[in-house]
Amino acid sequence: MPTPHINAVDGAFAPTVLMPGDPKRAQHIAQTFMTDWEQVTDVRGMLGFTGLFEGHRLSVMASGMGMPSAAIYITELVREYDVSTIIRVGTAGVYKPELQLRQIVAATNAVTNSNMPELIGAPSPIAASPRMLDVIKDVSAAQGIAVEFGTVFTSDIFYEQNSNAQDEHTANGVLAVEMETAALYSVCAVEGAEALSMFTLTDHLVTGEHLSSDERQLTVNEMLELGLRTAVAADLSK
Repeated sequence: MPTPHINAVDGAFAPTVLMPGDPKRAQHIAQTFMTDWEQVTDVRGMLGFTGLFEGHRLSVMASGMGMPSAAIYITELVREYDVSTIIRVGTAGVYKPELQLRQIVAATNAVTNSNMPELIGAPSPIAASPRMLDVIKDVSAAQGIAVEFGTVFTSDIFYEQNSNAQDEHTANGVLAVEMETAALYSVCAVEGAEALSMFTLTDHLVTGEHLSSDERQLTVNEMLELGLRTAVAADLSK
């Protein structure tokens, strides 16, 4: 039934949901990659869609920016709409100097400056579902797509006052920084769902390089399609 933040009817979401942060990117996924899609929710402009990708029923739901926003939608999808797998598809900033822009990263685990995981009783470490990591490894290998696996930093702060956090995480081998993965992994662990986060690296915080708007969209599309194929493979392997 509808929740305070999602006005979809019962059964509107498929068991597997792709979750970008941006509602417009959710719409882009539906319009670009899906057939027979329909918009199923629009509360506060946070759009969700369900349709077919190569004949397989999947859903897309935006999370907004940051852990508090993402945690609301993740929790309601799992508790109220029987969603069992959520795949975050987003962008991230580079911390590891050797990584290049356009690289696709899959987060094996996350570290964070948020106390949300502790407050909700999430297990430590904050980690992806092992089965989902196996699935994306198989799918990316079959597609010939290079994916970097490792730790990401989920930050509550977008505009840092200094470079201390970046310097520390770069020294510790953290690959990238973003704002939602720790919430996804923590909430799904507590609620009994599977989770995976994957990103395209669009901003190099070490060298200062950035992708243009056109470059972002073209490059992100490759990651989005990989996310869709991972979703299908995960469903079929259950």
